[in-house]
Amino acid sequence: MAETQGSFKQSLGLIDATMIVAGSMIGSGIFIVSSDIVRNVGSAGWLIAVWLITGFMTVAAAVSYGELSSMYPKAGGQYVYLKEAFNPLAGFLYGWSFFAVIQTATIAAVGVAFSRYTAYLIPQVGEGNILINLGFLKISAAQLLAIALICFLTYTNSKGVEGGKIIQTTFTTAKLLSLFGLITLGFLLAKQSFWYENWQTGLNAVQLEKDATGAFVKGGSWSPINGTTLIGAIAAAMVGSIFSSDSWNNVTFIAGEIKNPKRNIGLSLFMGTLTVTIIYISANLMYLYVLPLHDIAFPEGERVAVAASNAIFGPAGSIVIAIMIMVSTFGCNNGLILAGARVYYTMAKDGLFFKQAGTLNKNAVPQWALWAQAVVASLLCLSGGYGDLLDMIAFVVVLFYALTIIGIFVLRKKRPNIERPYKAFAYPVLPAIYILLAVTFCIFLITMKPKFAVIGLVIVLAGIPLYFIASGRSRVAAS
Repeated sequence: MAETQGSFKQSLGLIDATMIVAGSMIGSGIFIVSSDIVRNVGSAGWLIAVWLITGFMTVAAAVSYGELSSMYPKAGGQYVYLKEAFNPLAGFLYGWSFFAVIQTATIAAVGVAFSRYTAYLIPQVGEGNILINLGFLKISAAQLLAIALICFLTYTNSKGVEGGKIIQTTFTTAKLLSLFGLITLGFLLAKQSFWYENWQTGLNAVQLEKDATGAFVKGGSWSPINGTTLIGAIAAAMVGSIFSSDSWNNVTFIAGEIKNPKRNIGLSLFMGTLTVTIIYISANLMYLYVLPLHDIAFPEGERVAVAASNAIFGPAGSIVIAIMIMVSTFGCNNGLILAGARVYYTMAKDGLFFKQAGTLNKNAVPQWALWAQAVVASLLCLSGGYGDLLDMIAFVVVLFYALTIIGIFVLRKKRPNIERPYKAFAYPVLPAIYILLAVTFCIFLITMKPKFAVIGLVIVLAGIPLYFIASGRSRVAAS
């Protein structure tokens, strides 16, 4: 592997950056997670409200990040913002969590989703086909396919940013057009409309009963929820919508490769998040039009988009959605893999990550960091279920988003004279509202799903001793 200490090439324009924002956000979530939302809040009004709240939080965070990206237009994104606003430890804890679970677990979850839907077309690669059985560990064809996808996209991106850019633009365009088409055809071609019936539920929040394991009972009764219980149910419901709307900040990690980053990063964040939010809300309105609420809550195989597509296209619907999700998850993982390695590169330059991650290959990309990310993501593909990864990711992600936006307030006082080509929209009101919503979400998620929220928090805190080990070695090397 040829390595160099050269710099990144600024080869991505505004459209490329916007495609990275939108493409990294749209994976498999919008095709799946609305079922869990309905099971938690039980009405058409609250289904849409959850997506509206998530969309508001996403766009609010994105336009606030515009100020930070214009102040520090270099590789590393959120890691750099936290380091500058607070201290190197805060930046490291984010970078460590990013490597251990945030980015790598997202890559793994999206890879597993790609495999699940490929199995619609090629049953041999399904989760039921166990290829390796070690007793304590069973490895399916679906897990191996997910790993193969991760390795292929990592290899492609190691050959230069141009290849990754072409994949991202092509696949993001395809999935945007196909989603718009599915939504439109849903309203035009559905044989039966459940719109009026579903909206009779309004904002009457109810939750399905659960069994002793905490799983929802398919034929169970619905119980009214209100007050603080309602807030907790909304927080639990938002795990899926947060996951589906996450990774918009990936574009900030590759600031060193974007033309005119002080302008284009902020614009791409706004354009990308707004576009995806509109698509997500429209898709859920389409679900409410073509399916009864109970079928949204309990679609066959936990795949609400497949049930909707079958209602639109008949038996061919499963194949239509399978192809759409394969395209969507392929493009999503490309964006995640492309952007993620830049964080480890910047950490390595600060002496807080493996030294090899701070080198660029002859194609001006951090090849070692790309493959380190691929190894961890591949291991997570073997580790457990899709839902478990979602629960761990959601808490940690939102926690760091809130802390980063608090950083805007800190930097306004700490560095008032630094150039700010773009300022946070509606400051201080909009950033403050986001912080309040994010903290509320984290608190209630700990209450509703303590196991995985605590695991996520433990992973973050495990970075503290690692930081002091890494910074100590860095000081020794410098001396």
